Amino acid sequence: MHLLNDKTMKQFTELTKIVKTVLACRVSPKQKQEIVELVKKTRKCISLSIGDGANDVNMITAAHVGVGIKGKEGLQASRASDFAIGQFSHLKRLMFYYGRECYRRNVNVIKFNFYKNMILVLPQFWYGFMNSFSG
Repeated sequence: MHLLNDKTMKQFTELTKIVKTVLACRVSPKQKQEIVELVKKTRKCISLSIGDGANDVNMITAAHVGVGIKGKEGLQASRASDFAIGQFSHLKRLMFYYGRECYRRNVNVIKFNFYKNMILVLPQFWYGFMNSFSG
């Protein structure tokens, strides 16, 4: 980070390992981006960034999942984000309902892939077994 020396960065990294959430306010856009990248690198976790203006675009694009809030500051954050919402109060529904639905759909895709692979491989395996794998 461009404002932290090695000692301060190490202390910040140790602090991020203790807490569950990192909030950054009154910092420059470059610092927001560097905080997200540092947390992604040190904690090995999925990062979520929420922003509402042009100054949050770097942070939103650096995170794994970016949420842009449409508001008085313009649409730059919502254009650069993965998800765009109209108000901060819609975030709860986005995370708990749509997050669960996305998880459920991914589980169905994985189950379908297992079933599809069994249907494709088992007849070939059975054919080889019936021919004593003679080639």
